[in-house]
Amino acid sequence: MSYSIEQASSQVDSLDMAQLLQEAEPFKTIRRGDLVNGEVARIDDDGIIIYIGHKADGIVPLREMRSLTSDDLENIKIGDELYTVVVRPDSEEGPAILSIDRAKSEQGWTVLQRALDNSELIAGTITGYNKGGAIVDIEGIQAFIPLSQLAPTSQGADSQEDLLAQRMGQEVKGYLLEVNRRRNRVILSERQAVHKQREEQKDKLLEELEEGQIRKGRVSGISNFGVFVDLGGADGLIHISELSWSQVQSPEELVKTGTEIDVYVLKVDRENRKIALSLKRMEPEPWVTVADNYAVGQLVGAVVTKLTNFGAFARIDGVVEGLIHISELSEQMIQHPNEVVNSGDEVTLKIIRIEPERRRLGLSLKQAVDPWDVTE
Repeated sequence: MSYSIEQASSQVDSLDMAQLLQEAEPFKTIRRGDLVNGEVARIDDDGIIIYIGHKADGIVPLREMRSLTSDDLENIKIGDELYTVVVRPDSEEGPAILSIDRAKSEQGWTVLQRALDNSELIAGTITGYNKGGAIVDIEGIQAFIPLSQLAPTSQGADSQEDLLAQRMGQEVKGYLLEVNRRRNRVILSERQAVHKQREEQKDKLLEELEEGQIRKGRVSGISNFGVFVDLGGADGLIHISELSWSQVQSPEELVKTGTEIDVYVLKVDRENRKIALSLKRMEPEPWVTVADNYAVGQLVGAVVTKLTNFGAFARIDGVVEGLIHISELSEQMIQHPNEVVNSGDEVTLKIIRIEPERRRLGLSLKQAVDPWDVTE
């Protein structure tokens, strides 16, 4: 079969056209609000010219790139890729108008929604505040932390307003409670993030702690039943009975909030996530050394602590407690110790018996009095 010159020429034209169509860039109409990725073609006083495909350029005017800092602008080079949002498609009036600011917001909403869906921690910067809480910039979007969702802080401030003012410009991390693009509403919780971090630190600490260890901590709170100590991620409790070998009326007699102390790890309850600490066990129990520090026949200063029908208890040198039997209170016959002493009296006593293994100390008031010291 033979072809004419006209047929051959027509076939070549068809092949060239097919190849050109195959190599041609597929045309896609851009619409207002589309997020497009383009290449920086030129930077001038009017803005940034971006090649967005389809043999067309778009321009980012200065008013649509206000979110860029001077450093950001200096770092943009020809050939860089930038995401923009179409403000106005290209038309007879001119090239497409693009916005970097709106693109950042578009990307920001995507980041926020992903963080909410995946319960991810997200960071922002406190840029303002009002009576309800703190205003935070996250990915170019304004979020809000209500006062109830701000983390507790020990910073000194006269008022909540002063506290918020102190935090201006600070980075804050939290979990998203709500992301509502339609209402332009983003709610963040710093408190949840701090709570979760503390729980993770506590889990780690509970695994590391062992009974009998000596740990350094900071007094984080004081109550009428004891002292809370922050061990670096978790609080342990020193019960009032574990504060001192001596009698303690109030924990504030011994410690102050914020002070750093060494504590003895008394018990680690991993199941109930509780840590019992002791301050008094940082020193030897007085009964262990009482025989070395005191002797039978020694005169000692004491304070009467309690009265009973059979005698009075007294604490010597604020360390150990002993009994003054009713028969050792006076040379005279008495019916009750209150005929001679009262709780709180400071007296001089003689040690008449030491039994450290039984934790008993026998004391005498009448033997401590010099029988020849008689005043008329």
